[in-house]
Amino acid sequence: MADRVTVIGWDGSPLTRAATAALSAATLVAGAAHHLALPEVPRSAERIRLGSVDLAARRIAGHRGSAVVLADGDPGFFGVVRTLRAPQHGLEVEVVPAVSSVATAFARAGMPWEDAQTVVAHPRTLRRAVNVCRAHHKVAVLTSPGAGPAELALLLEGVHRTFVICEELGTDREQVTVVTSDTAADHVWRDPNVVIVIGGGPERQADGAWIAGRHPAYPQGVRGWALPAGAYPDPGARPAGESGEGEGPVLRAAQLAHLGPRTGDLVWDIGSGGGALAVEAARFGAAVLAVDSDPDACARTTAAARAFGVQLQVVEGRAPHVLERLPEPDVVRIGGGGVPVATAVADRRPERIVTHASTRDEAEALGAALAGNGYTVSCSLLQSVELDTTAWSERERTVVFLLSALRSDLAP
Repeated sequence: MADRVTVIGWDGSPLTRAATAALSAATLVAGAAHHLALPEVPRSAERIRLGSVDLAARRIAGHRGSAVVLADGDPGFFGVVRTLRAPQHGLEVEVVPAVSSVATAFARAGMPWEDAQTVVAHPRTLRRAVNVCRAHHKVAVLTSPGAGPAELALLLEGVHRTFVICEELGTDREQVTVVTSDTAADHVWRDPNVVIVIGGGPERQADGAWIAGRHPAYPQGVRGWALPAGAYPDPGARPAGESGEGEGPVLRAAQLAHLGPRTGDLVWDIGSGGGALAVEAARFGAAVLAVDSDPDACARTTAAARAFGVQLQVVEGRAPHVLERLPEPDVVRIGGGGVPVATAVADRRPERIVTHASTRDEAEALGAALAGNGYTVSCSLLQSVELDTTAWSERERTVVFLLSALRSDLAP
């Protein structure tokens, strides 16, 4: 094992005294080509071009002497330190940090970033990174070849965002470009780059902020989930406080529990109605497409999202036909449309599908359609009784069948 392993971050500025001292004593240096070309790298040291960090870690583990690993930015922030410290390598490292590329990108843009989400985009994680960009106002994307600004823009089709693209930060080829997402795919961008994705509404004020990242979306005085219908704005399509079929808070709570929406997911809410479930899924951090054929319902969903300060995309159209042009979902709530819509959704292979039925016959038909398309289906009969607490008398009773379908390859 190497006698000493030092990881040095490099942000383009002159190396610190500690970094220079570690390099001068190094007998092995690993890094990218521009790192190995630094004049401080000893000519006598063995040099490893850093491609696979795992392979480099194995070489370092078998080296006798002092090893140095050079990396861009802060190597402890989505960097090489985690891989080098993995149990299979057994390396204990000293770290000389530099300014992270994310911090540098926001500095170049002149923007605060305690309210930003940070994601890493590889070809295998690109779709989830895009979903975070759909759901949040400000996102820093650490890109990679095949998952860069152009690919982000293509997957954000129909969602307007502003891209601040920072290429080759810290080098003499550094360039910062501001473009809209609908034009980013028309250019060729140099690696490495960081993309700041901004948009979807006004920037939220962070006065009194105490935690980094997205702040919980609570209107003044509102706390909790599965809120009553009266908590959501209704621009007149229904009497105030009245909810449509499948929009009651008890059923909505059960649906959300089965869906489990989370950051990085894309949720389809088909038959979004007043937008209550769509908004609550977005409050969990998921990206949401709210689909409804009724223009008034779409307007109510838009108003609810604005009131709660969440980002979601409203799609006006009739399922199942409108679903053909939507991006791939992770979880889906079906608020109406019967077997044809359930079958069309199952064909897109989301992890989970939740729907409901008013009668047992309807529930059996939906369950059979989902099971026949490769899903493991469970069904519960939910009964909720709202009481008037002044007289403890029954005010309203609701009975509904709740169906939850899990893709069979994921079922326990």
